[in-house]
Amino acid sequence: MPRYLVEAYVPRSHALEVRAARQAARTAAEELDREGTPVSYVRMIFLPDDETCFHIFEAASKKGVDEACRRAGIGPGRIVPAVE
Repeated sequence: MPRYLVEAYVPRSHALEVRAARQAARTAAEELDREGTPVSYVRMIFLPDDETCFHIFEAASKKGVDEACRRAGIGPGRIVPAVE
């Protein structure tokens, strides 16, 4: 399944909320998957000095990732295909 990277701005003052955003993204992906939209949450990387948070998803489409982010309250963010 393709991977997507979501780049979201997170002010340093909100650094403690990053873990909650990760869990919300994971929960949203699980809900979508149960509803028939193939999405899974892979991991998060937070760069506090850059005030940037990266979320990595596996999904059948960018649309599924966008919906997971909307449900999780992440964004607006940039969503791009990612290769490891």
